[in-house]
Amino acid sequence: MVDVPRELVQHVARLLHAERRARGTRKKTRALTCFYQALLVLVWFRKGEDIALIGAGFGISRATSYRYLTEGIAVLTAQAEDLHAVLRRVAADGWSHVILDGKLFDCDRLAETTLSVKGETIDAWYSGKHRDFGANVQSVTRPDGLPIWTSAAMPGHLHDLTCAQTLGVTAALNWAAATLGLPTLADSGYENAGQGIKTPVKQPTDGSRLAPDNRFYNRLLRGLRCQGERGFAILVGRWKALRHTTASPSGIGDIVAAALHLTHFEYKYLPESR
Repeated sequence: MVDVPRELVQHVARLLHAERRARGTRKKTRALTCFYQALLVLVWFRKGEDIALIGAGFGISRATSYRYLTEGIAVLTAQAEDLHAVLRRVAADGWSHVILDGKLFDCDRLAETTLSVKGETIDAWYSGKHRDFGANVQSVTRPDGLPIWTSAAMPGHLHDLTCAQTLGVTAALNWAAATLGLPTLADSGYENAGQGIKTPVKQPTDGSRLAPDNRFYNRLLRGLRCQGERGFAILVGRWKALRHTTASPSGIGDIVAAALHLTHFEYKYLPESR
């Protein structure tokens, strides 16, 4: 038993069926039908349990369970839209702005190292801010808190602004502000990201208070931007597999993108063509 709509299972099954046809898979050569493979994938996303244990419940081996899950994630990830297309859709729907935020998705400890800006050897996937290992994923959210786009995974030691610039997120958001009249609200971690990305005014370094208009601006920005926190909460709260992963952290972005597609189906936010 799993608390997902049967329509969602059927939707994922149709995607898997199309994938099997594209690969030329012959009939009756798979251990599970498309429907039960979709169910296996959704059980993993919803419960976050060991995939080998879930596969045993379906009567398949560990290797087959991992292969079916990987295929399901790839099929769901392939449904993700380009960020520019997403921003055009939000503007066409009449929304006034979008919200940019980043989150560290927890993973197991890793031995991979890299050089810091100071030339020191550090753990590539360790975030000093969160004091934990994980992958940094950027998200764009509607004003009502519904996540509409997520990025690929970046090493956890990188700051949000660096990740957003490297992935071209800031460039796309500045384009949306200039072309579509769709500005972006973000926290102070994205300072100097561009004219189209609005961040709070920082406190003066001399310790004096901000001017009244700047204080009001920050208060208004916080009130509008707080819904951005809801975007990740929707994803992590609904799909427990996102709370911690033992998979390669570089693939966390695909897992999050797959969960985003499942969320869009439940919120009836899929494009009409899908």
